[in-house]
Amino acid sequence: MTLAVLGTGIMGAGVARNWLRAGQEVRVWNRTRANAEPLAEDGAFVADSAAEAVAGADTVVTMLFDAESVESVMRAAAPGLTAGALWLQLSTVGAAGADALGGLAEELGLVYVDAPVLGTRGPAEQGKLNVLASGPEEVRARVEELAGPIAAKVTWCGAAGRGSRVKLVVNSWVVTNVAALAQSVALADALGVDFLSLIAGGPLDMGYAHMKTPLMLGREYPVAFPVEGAAKDAGLVAELAGLVGVDSSIVDAARAVFEAAIARGLGGEDIAAVYETVRAPR
Repeated sequence: MTLAVLGTGIMGAGVARNWLRAGQEVRVWNRTRANAEPLAEDGAFVADSAAEAVAGADTVVTMLFDAESVESVMRAAAPGLTAGALWLQLSTVGAAGADALGGLAEELGLVYVDAPVLGTRGPAEQGKLNVLASGPEEVRARVEELAGPIAAKVTWCGAAGRGSRVKLVVNSWVVTNVAALAQSVALADALGVDFLSLIAGGPLDMGYAHMKTPLMLGREYPVAFPVEGAAKDAGLVAELAGLVGVDSSIVDAARAVFEAAIARGLGGEDIAAVYETVRAPR
C-alpha cells in the first residue's frame, strides 16, 4: 500500500514516521520542503509537488491547518490522483469545512473519510492518537487497519462529517480549560501561591493542568498545539454552536484571549502561552 501524506508539520511528520516504521510505502509533501526532508532518512519519498506525491497512491492523507489549505492542496494534487483512492482527512476543519471537503472528494472521485485526530505532537510521534473517523461503512475496517500504527484508539462516529463535529466537542473543552487555567495560575502566581498544590489529588485536579502549568510559570512554550490553532478551533466551535442552537459565550471569551496572544506575536507558541495575556496584560 502506498500512502501520500500532504502536510508534515507538528502532527503530519509524526504520523508519516509511524507509517514508515510499520513498513508502509510513504510519500510526503509539505509547502516548506525543508520540513519534509528529514523524513527521507526514515525512508519516505519527498515529493516536489502535491500532485507528484499522490501519483499512484492508494491512500491520500491530509494533515494541514484548515479547510481552505486542505482544499487548495487537494486541488493542486488533482492531476496526480487515482480515481477511487481513499482520502483520509485528518485535519481539524470544522463542520462546514468537513462537508465542503466531502463535496470536493465527490468531485475528485475519491472515497472520503473525515477523521480528525485527538492528540498533539507527543501522541502523534508515539502513535497514540485517537482518530475520530467518519465515512462509508464499507471502508471502516480498512481505515481502522490503516490507523493501527498512528493511533491508540479509533472512534467511529458515523457518516462523513460526524468526526469533525465530535472533534469540536473535545476542542471546546481544551481551549476553554486552558484559558481558565491561565487565569487561575496567574492569580495564584500574583499571590505567591502554588496552584497545583491546591488542586492536587482532589476532584478539581486534572492531568492537563500538570502539563501546562509548568510551561506557564516557566514562561517558555515549546509547541505541542499552537495558539493560532486554538484560536482557529475556538472559532469553529462557536460556528458549530450556532448551527445546533447552543450558546457560545464561553468559547468566544476563550477565543478572544487566544487572539490577544496572537496579536502579541505568540501565535506559533504552545497554547499555554495564553498565560501571557492574563499574567502580563497590556
